[in-house]
Amino acid sequence: MSYENELAKVSLFSNLEAKYIKGIAQICTERDFKAGDQLMRQGEDGIGLFIILSGKVKIEKTNASGKSVEIASNGPGDVMGEFAVLDGAKRTATVTATEATKCLVLASWEFTSFMKAHPEVAISILPIVVTRFRETNDALIGASGVRT
Repeated sequence: MSYENELAKVSLFSNLEAKYIKGIAQICTERDFKAGDQLMRQGEDGIGLFIILSGKVKIEKTNASGKSVEIASNGPGDVMGEFAVLDGAKRTATVTATEATKCLVLASWEFTSFMKAHPEVAISILPIVVTRFRETNDALIGASGVRT
């Protein structure tokens, strides 16, 4: 099955030329999750990024006092786990399927190799990743009442 159409709709890849989307589609795998399955766990190594094709997930973070707080829910077209794939850091949240969910998984080593072979892909997705980081940062600052 070709995943090119699904990838072209994803914000992270929306600026890429069709030839690069085709290349990324070839290294993706499809995974199915049942309600209650964890796609990723806070603190674990980030071995891939996930693109939701169908279904829904909740994203939770455990704070310093050990309390789990739901911070978002994602559905079709949403990408999760790209920060850990790009910087090699541990997962910052736990993601759990809230209903039957189908995802494309792009393994970090495959994606890194692809970007090394095609640096223009990394240059194209960088502004999107930075924008997402800024939006997350702004949301956290707003939530804490700190103004800059």
